[in-house]
Amino acid sequence: MTDIQKVDLFVIGGGINGAGIARDAAGRGLSVVLCEKDDLAEGTSSRSGKLVHGGLRYLEYYEFRLVREALIEREVLMKNAPHIIWPMRFVLPHSPQDRPAWLVRLGLFLYDHLGGRRKLPGTRMLNLHRDPEGAAIKDQYKRGFEYSDCWVDDARLVVLNAVDAAERGATVLTRSPCVSARRDGNIWRVTTESTVTGETREFEARLLVNAAGPWVTDVVNRVAGSNSARNVRLVKGSHIIVPKFWKGENAYLVQNHDKRVIFINPYERDKALIGTTDIAYEGRAEDVTADEMEVQYLIDAVNKYFKEQLTREDVLTTFSGVRPLFDDGQGNPSAVTRDYVFDIDETGGVPLLNIFGGKITTFRELAERGLHKIQKFFPRMGADWTEDAPLPGGDMDAADYGEFRNRMKQDYPWMPRDLRRHYGRLYGTRIAQIVDGASSLDGLGRYFGGTLYEAEVAYLESHEWAQTAEDILWRRTKHRLHLTDAEQAAFTKWFEDKREAA
Repeated sequence: MTDIQKVDLFVIGGGINGAGIARDAAGRGLSVVLCEKDDLAEGTSSRSGKLVHGGLRYLEYYEFRLVREALIEREVLMKNAPHIIWPMRFVLPHSPQDRPAWLVRLGLFLYDHLGGRRKLPGTRMLNLHRDPEGAAIKDQYKRGFEYSDCWVDDARLVVLNAVDAAERGATVLTRSPCVSARRDGNIWRVTTESTVTGETREFEARLLVNAAGPWVTDVVNRVAGSNSARNVRLVKGSHIIVPKFWKGENAYLVQNHDKRVIFINPYERDKALIGTTDIAYEGRAEDVTADEMEVQYLIDAVNKYFKEQLTREDVLTTFSGVRPLFDDGQGNPSAVTRDYVFDIDETGGVPLLNIFGGKITTFRELAERGLHKIQKFFPRMGADWTEDAPLPGGDMDAADYGEFRNRMKQDYPWMPRDLRRHYGRLYGTRIAQIVDGASSLDGLGRYFGGTLYEAEVAYLESHEWAQTAEDILWRRTKHRLHLTDAEQAAFTKWFEDKREAA
């Protein structure tokens, strides 16, 4: 048992909301601890469609404020993390059997103008028989639209928020679930227990933040012994990954027979990420997987529009996540709001801030507003600061990412292009901390295949809380998609043997 650590804020949940709040609070001068029961972003926050977007389809449900705020945040995040967030053009083939063209045009006009777009190009009409973006689309679709949104490496967005929080003084505990949180006088007494070492730690916190995502009500009821009138609806979203089957860097947005929209995005250079489904979910969030019906649903959506027809054999892998949406009473999972709600329980003058709902795009704003909600408990905390603060590695102008790429080429002429791209996109200006003075590939240590070298592994262990092979191959990076089964097995054995020897 360690000594009791006294802090202002104790945050439960190492997803995007928890990491964002920990970062914002630490930057305001508050003492912060964040605990996560598994790895950072192991749940919902690494299983998204990997987009920073306003949510074009939300306009159909009259979520104008939510869309506007998300569009504004899109530009903020693109500015502050240009290495992991970048523009992408989406092609929307129009089918006369689906939404009428005038409605699509109106929606795209609103999408272009609601958020004060400054950096991204606007919508344009496409002739799918003439424009190259239509070459992969079936001939029966003649007209289309093209609009802008952004791509994001979702798991790295979480990790970089945690890194920044730690560098500003926060304590980050992974694989350390909160096993107890009880009010005692004017404080919270919180206990965590490491699932790796078995070590228990105790904390005294002035305020508890419940950012547990799908487990938010479990923390309210079981861990904190509290209650809330709010609730979440668990909605399952599944994706499939297949080899990329069209030319060009653009993505596609298509409408399925049930009027749900499906994204078909270029992924990891030579692959495509397709999703998502929207199914009410009642099981344990830890057990969620993509079932065969969902896989076929996504394949059918693609085959409705594209000349090249996918089969089940084309699916390289799948992943599924549970989105914890605020329960607003809507029956249709697709219509449930993606907005977030704060619930403050001040029982006994010892506050608990519960967070229900939210989406990746608006995490920074959610964190900022969450700190506003608890400001009365910390009247001396600092002012808002995250809007103009780059995330680690993102201290470059988004418009100058190309310049940064050229600078990397000059600084590391010995480094292959694919490796420079990998390091630049994941670590941005912090590439020097990985390379650490190396002047050749030999200086990066053992080579495991693809673009994975020992130097990167060491960095992820020492700076980003990576403790398992999966942390490295799947959440901190996507090396798993570029290594053979034999290479993955060899790396896993090497990593586990190294950890055990240590």
